[in-house]
Amino acid sequence: MTAADPDARMPPGFRRDPVGRLLIAGRPAEAWAEDAGETPLFVYDMGLVRARIAEVRAALPAGVRLHYAVKANPMPDLLRAMVPLVDGFDIASGGELARALAAGMGARHISFAGPGKRDRELEATIRAGAILSIESAGEAARAIAIATRLGLQASAMLRINPPFELRGSGMRMGGGARPFGVDAADAAAVLATLAHPAIDFVGFHVFAGSQNLDAAAIAEAQALTIGLVAHLAAAAPGPVRLVNLGGGFGVPYFPADRPLDLAAVGAALGDTLRARPSILADCAFAVELGRYLVAEAGVYLTRVVDRKRSHGTLFLVTDGGLHHQLAASGNLGSAVRRNYPLVNATRADGVRETANIVGCLCTPLDRLGEGVVLPETKVGDLIAVFMAGAYGRTASPEAFLGHPPPAERLAGSAPVNPVRASGTAL
Repeated sequence: MTAADPDARMPPGFRRDPVGRLLIAGRPAEAWAEDAGETPLFVYDMGLVRARIAEVRAALPAGVRLHYAVKANPMPDLLRAMVPLVDGFDIASGGELARALAAGMGARHISFAGPGKRDRELEATIRAGAILSIESAGEAARAIAIATRLGLQASAMLRINPPFELRGSGMRMGGGARPFGVDAADAAAVLATLAHPAIDFVGFHVFAGSQNLDAAAIAEAQALTIGLVAHLAAAAPGPVRLVNLGGGFGVPYFPADRPLDLAAVGAALGDTLRARPSILADCAFAVELGRYLVAEAGVYLTRVVDRKRSHGTLFLVTDGGLHHQLAASGNLGSAVRRNYPLVNATRADGVRETANIVGCLCTPLDRLGEGVVLPETKVGDLIAVFMAGAYGRTASPEAFLGHPPPAERLAGSAPVNPVRASGTAL
């Protein structure tokens, strides 16, 4: 394929049939839309998710646990399919706690991080027996008070805001003033409060950044994290049984992006773990991934409802838009708007034309593609927006202007040969 080929940016795992229709999990995109009875529609290929999980398992050192960050995509069918494939779920709300439990993930394999946990969320987590990732001294005090009132012991990790960041991250979660976690300099004081009968201390959680394609930067952050945790472990109220190293593994959304060298990340982490301080000798380690596991497995299908020209520019107007795919519109943290990979899912052949693909909302922000080269696209054709498996529907303003929610379908969801990291639940 050449750069001028509209399919050149189609992610691995997708292809067309002999008549040019896009295939998703072996079926034409139009067949998925017909089954759903409507567009717009998200389709997630669980076969691609399983393949990615297998790649991660093969690259990570033996025994390192793999957690799924539910916020990336909390579709219930997807969560159920993920349960036998990963070692735990990381959540960020009481709603995600309910979804994780309903999917069948054991409470002791669920950890709840995020600032601003309400008392009812703390109580639900403690009652369920899931792990709290404590974000502040105030949250620690509230958790202790709630657990004491309930006559239960709360499993808790301390989330640390590290004195470093993950270089080159799309979103920085550590270093400097952050709402996430306890500053490393203040950790000893909070750890002292966790030496309480109502707390079962589990370990530490450090998340320095996300969406990073630089293997060396990820390896450096993981090494710094392990060194920091080893230093803090001396002040811990008990043995450190688990360290959540965070994630940060990025995916290539745009033409200049190069895929993360996963093997290099795994090899470097293996070297770091072999050289870790003795205070962490009996500790388990986890990597927390969301986007990296599911983003490339998702497709957003939206149908062209109008063709129009304005000042010489062709606009293809679709029945979808930023209310379902905010990130693809360039309105979810992007400093410069760039096109997600997208194609005409109905046809591959035809005279090439350059078009702006826009949604159905009354705002100029509703743009799915600008200056996109496609085969001549007709009203009724399907547009496929790739990289839609993470931060799509639930990261978008779905209720804006009262349009109906998109349908969602999971392809190939039967679990096969689950493989967990060694070790028991905490």
